Amino acid sequence: MQYEWNDQDLKEIRARNITPEKVASYIEQFQQGFPAIQLDRPCTVGDGITTLLNGQDRLVSLHAAAAAAGRITKFVPASGAASRMFTLLLSFSESPQLLTKQTLTNRAKGGDLACQAFLEFMTECRHFAFSTDLQIALQKDGHNLDSALSQDKYDILLAYLLTPTGLDYANQPKGLIKFHAYPDHTRTPFEEHLVEAAEYTQDASSVAHVHFTVAAQHQQAIQAALALVQERYGQKGCKFDLSYSVQKPSTDTIAVDPHNIPLRGNGARLVFRPSGHGALLENLNDLKGDIIFIKNIDNVLPDRLKADTYRYKKLLCGYLLQLQQEIFSSIERLESSSSTEQVIQEGLSFTQDKLSLIPPTDFDALSVHKKRAFLIDRLNRPLRVCGVVRNTGEPGGGPFWVQHPDGTTSLQIIESSQVDMAEVSQLRIWESATHFNPVDLVGGVRDYRGRPFDLLRFINPNTGFISEKSKDGHPLRALELPGLWNGAMAYWNTAFVEVPDSTFHPVKTVMDLLRPEHRNA
Repeated sequence: MQYEWNDQDLKEIRARNITPEKVASYIEQFQQGFPAIQLDRPCTVGDGITTLLNGQDRLVSLHAAAAAAGRITKFVPASGAASRMFTLLLSFSESPQLLTKQTLTNRAKGGDLACQAFLEFMTECRHFAFSTDLQIALQKDGHNLDSALSQDKYDILLAYLLTPTGLDYANQPKGLIKFHAYPDHTRTPFEEHLVEAAEYTQDASSVAHVHFTVAAQHQQAIQAALALVQERYGQKGCKFDLSYSVQKPSTDTIAVDPHNIPLRGNGARLVFRPSGHGALLENLNDLKGDIIFIKNIDNVLPDRLKADTYRYKKLLCGYLLQLQQEIFSSIERLESSSSTEQVIQEGLSFTQDKLSLIPPTDFDALSVHKKRAFLIDRLNRPLRVCGVVRNTGEPGGGPFWVQHPDGTTSLQIIESSQVDMAEVSQLRIWESATHFNPVDLVGGVRDYRGRPFDLLRFINPNTGFISEKSKDGHPLRALELPGLWNGAMAYWNTAFVEVPDSTFHPVKTVMDLLRPEHRNA
């Protein structure tokens, strides 16, 4: 479809390193929508989910060898803003008429959950790791934390916590919010990730490799903050190799109005929006890494609870390396001139048993040549091993068997937005899921010859989604690219491994910091 762009439109499009044709394709995507994923069944233990009960020592040894060889990098998506974490408090700061103890108490007694949570925050305010910084900010202007709390001066407390008047937490990156208090210091999520990285990414030269994706406007502050503290977290002489990247403007997508007409803002300029965490696949691809751990910025624990995390990070990596060795060996046998029906059957058994890939129904009728080509194509792909935990009702995606148009079935991490919940059978499958994906995975992104895969080749473009939002009070439709661990990795080989719940304690809201796991670090 052709669109008429004016000179200003073309200038803005090209400034993002996007083509007009690409923007037009986004508009067509709004019009067409995305097809729903066809769930076959949820993954369960023994049916798509593996438990690493045996051979753990060997897996740990495989991880140790890869780490020593400098093969491992940790990749942390960390561009998220703290504003979402403080949504509850921001809503009250925008409603000052509610900020009286009597009003809040009456509403809380009447069942208002927001008022209940707000009062709990104020009651527990001294127990947050950032309370000392809040006290210092208040004291600069002659205020006092204890006095403000006892006198119910909630407006002052909110101003000094959330705005530039004080800590300005509502405008900070989530990774710089103080999460945990230790006897002699406090830590942000960035710092906790450094401590983790020293344990399982450190190479033989005592260097731990970590890559953070950050928001451009916060990169300088983040780098400065980590430069001040990274020496503290070097364990046994560990040094940190820290790198950073930002989400590329070329991955932004155009916003449209409810009629799918390109939205225009100030000066009649086109409105572009970040396209979700799926855009970070380009950052991951640019690393040209080897073995890469991926973990969200907010899923960190204090030291006293890190043991299970360390253990299972090493086990997941060891299992990936074990699978990778078997995959490479299978490809080499299939590529040999002596490749026979027996070798093909061995390759097929491996893909079914270890990678849970079910071939198309006509596989047996294919020629030896086509069978061989099919298996090589399916084996010679990036590999990921994903930790999954028991489903406890946390929002997010889960592990499922998914049916594909070519007749194959594979393991995928699926979000609710990808499923047609109006279809009863699909809803039932979704609701019967036993496990949840906590974004705790390790990927092998080089082929059997040691060459980096082009990760952009393994995206399923039909797995994005459209959301309804608003800008300046006007409704808009936003397009998100296939999620980083969803459709962006749809054509990777996948294995799901059950990990203990103790490894998963994300902080999505400030109130999560009051959970026992995050207290008394």
